[in-house]
Amino acid sequence: MTMTTLGDMNIYVAAPGTAPTAAIIVIPEIFGLNAGIRQKCDSWAAKGYLAVALDIFWRFAPGVELNPDVEAELNEAFGYFQQYDADKGVLDIETVIKAIRHGLAGHGPVAKVGCVGFCLGGRLAYMAAARTDIDGSVGYYGVMIDQMLGESHAIAHPLMLHIPTADHFVGPEAQAAIHAGLDDHPKVTLHDYVGLDHGFAAEMGNRRDEAGAVLADGRWYRVRRRTLTPALSQGERGQFPAALRLSGSFSSWRRKKFSVALRLSGSLSPWERAGVRAGREHVMPHAATSPSI
Repeated sequence: MTMTTLGDMNIYVAAPGTAPTAAIIVIPEIFGLNAGIRQKCDSWAAKGYLAVALDIFWRFAPGVELNPDVEAELNEAFGYFQQYDADKGVLDIETVIKAIRHGLAGHGPVAKVGCVGFCLGGRLAYMAAARTDIDGSVGYYGVMIDQMLGESHAIAHPLMLHIPTADHFVGPEAQAAIHAGLDDHPKVTLHDYVGLDHGFAAEMGNRRDEAGAVLADGRWYRVRRRTLTPALSQGERGQFPAALRLSGSFSSWRRKKFSVALRLSGSLSPWERAGVRAGREHVMPHAATSPSI
């Protein structure tokens, strides 16, 4: 786990103990490359992935790390958000994708690359799905996606979006537009989290909802399975039931019927399953499930 640079851009690189066969780009919220984002990278590295987080504000506030639970730092983050050029941000992500595939920071080339983003990073994950050749993307409470639905035709690889229905930055009208624009997209899966707010999957701090975060984090195994499967160790693959491993052969409606069983199956640890069971009464998901995810 180390901070390094890619050109003028700061990046955090967390590598597994063995050679990775897939990589995950972690795209931060508006709070910079802070401890929570680095912890997410470390967690993915422990699962066998090369995890790389980029300093999205490197052009005007390099190295900034903010705490959303501190009001002054929250306001500072909003200021950076106003300065940020998302079009340039996607180019940064594309730079990281290419670097990973050619060999990054002393690591060998990794062909399979996915991304996961939060808040502003969730928007960038959507944009990366539409504008780059990334193998799979996941966005948590992405902002302003409703304003970019015209790009959805270009999404060629799996994209999963986690949408908390009580998100005070992405209101009901925006959420409805996202569903109207993406529910029927063959490469997109949407999950709603009733009553949860923006930031519910933060790694640390007051915003985190444990049951919701565990459920969402477990769900995007689908994207990993279809796009980054080689990175799973034999031990990880052994934890997944045969029905889950073979579910790609099921029709869409059959997968929906099995969804509860799969969510509570071996794809989650016993601790994670307990968390999902404890929270399922207030995390009632809607899923527009695609055969391609």
